[in-house]
Order: sequence, then structure tokens, then C-alpha cells
Amino acid sequence: MPYVFNVVLPVFALILVGYICGKSGKLGESASTELNRFVVWLALPAQLFNFAANSTWQSLWQPGFILAFAVSCLLVYFLTFFITWYRKRDLALASFAGLSASYSNTGYMGIPLCILALGQDGFAPAVIATFVVFGMFALATVFIEIGTLAHKKSHEIVWSVIKSLCSNPLLVAPVAGLLWSSTHLPLYDPLQQFISFLAAAASPCALVSIGLFLIQKRKTDRSDAWGLSFAKLIVQPIIAWVIAGPILNLPVLWVNAVVILSALPTGTGPFMLAQYYNADGRTISRVVLLTTVGSLLTLSLFLWWNSAV
Repeated sequence: MPYVFNVVLPVFALILVGYICGKSGKLGESASTELNRFVVWLALPAQLFNFAANSTWQSLWQPGFILAFAVSCLLVYFLTFFITWYRKRDLALASFAGLSASYSNTGYMGIPLCILALGQDGFAPAVIATFVVFGMFALATVFIEIGTLAHKKSHEIVWSVIKSLCSNPLLVAPVAGLLWSSTHLPLYDPLQQFISFLAAAASPCALVSIGLFLIQKRKTDRSDAWGLSFAKLIVQPIIAWVIAGPILNLPVLWVNAVVILSALPTGTGPFMLAQYYNADGRTISRVVLLTTVGSLLTLSLFLWWNSAV
């Protein structure tokens, strides 16, 4: 539990700082909106590009692990998606719910936690999982676009989805990073430093923004946040373990890694996507908070169980 606590505490502390600043009015009424714009259009794209540009295709090809992690994400996403759509009849809302229940915080928490728990060998699965998460992000964006454009004709929807995918900075940035990585060319040092400065601001600013958003008094169904949190912290890692262990019989390292990465709390990505589309991010922000706090217990239990087995 100590190393789980050490990784989770900064995340919770940054959300708390944002909440306190919002309550006290120190950052002003528009702080959440302006901070979100900075993260969505500058900081987070820089982080995604930097991450992808420093990865190699060879290090990412682990088909068994990719299958186990991706299928666990997809099953939880679509299970939550269909339940929410059946209840609310809102395709965009269902997609946000599905992403909130399946989007692991692999970048900010997954990499350090896997290295702490599994040694340097834990770095590779955390990187691979981050790219799977990028794919989930793109999938959710497609359904959100379809949901918001349901009144248009089919060809107009298809064209709008393509334009949105090609212009969304949160999707363009990692693709551009992978393309740059394939050239095997180093980035010009001052440019690399510029990107690194922006990238370093992404996670803390996003978490402070969530804290600011939590003070807003819009009415929401809190049971939704609890249900999504249960799916993220309990259902997804169990599915991942069943696929990686009993079904695929992966090596112990990769089974442990897929369970840890599936049991991570929800990252800030769904919240940032909601802000990009001007959607209500109240439930998502609660899921981020609940899963971050709850992961202190669930991750510790999964790590203890894995070490015992």
C-alpha cells in the first residue's frame, strides 16, 4: 500500500487544491474554463505528442497483452455504453459514460506504478496500454460526433466525424508523434524543450481544473458516478485478469501488468473531451475523484493478491 499511496496522493492533492481555490474564489469565476482551454489545446496535445514521439513500434508489439487489455476496455466501454443509452437515449452521453468507466490513467499513474511494482520491465506494458487508451479515445469521439449530429443526413455525419477526428488536437497529437517516431529523426533540442515544458503542465493543470469543476452546483445523479467507478475499479481488472491469465495464459509479468493497468483510476481524458465538446463534465469529474481515492484500496488489494499468487 505505501507505494500505491505515494502515487495516488499527488493526484488527489491537485484535485483538492483546485477545489479549495474554487471555493475561495482565488482563481476567479472563469478559471475552470480558461484552464481547460489551455490543457485541451496546448498542454495535453504536447504531452501526447511527446509520449508518442519517444516510443518505437517494435516495443509496442505484444499481441497477447494488447488483446487482454483492449478487450477488457472494450467490454466495459460497451457494457456501460448500452446501459446508459438504454436509460438516457443519448448517444453522446452514453459514450462519455463508457469512456469514464474504461479509460485508465496510464500515463500519469500507470507508468510509475508499474515500475514500482514490477521493476523496469513494467515500463513496456504501461506504454502499450497508453496507446490502447488513445484508441479508446478515438472510438468515443466517433460516437460523440454521431450523437451530436443525429439530425443530419448520413453522408454529412460521416464527413463531420472525419473532420472532427482530423482536427481534434487530442487525437492528432499522438498520431503525429508516432509518425515522427517512425522517421527515427531527433527533435531539434529547443523544440523538444518547448514541447516538454508544455507537456509537464498537462496533468497538474487538468487535475486542478477538475477540482475547480467539482464546486459547480449543477444537479447530477450521483449513483451514475458510483456505478461507473465500480465498473472501472472492480469489473475491468477482473475481466482483464480472466483474459490474460486463464484464457491466454500470458507470462506472470504481463498478467500482473494488465491487472494493475486495468485497475487504475479514470484519467482526465474523458473530462477534457467533455470540455472540448462543451458537455456536462460533472459526473465525469466525480468519477475521476472517486476512482482516484478508491484505487488506493483496490490497487493495494490487487497488488497483494498478485504477489500472493
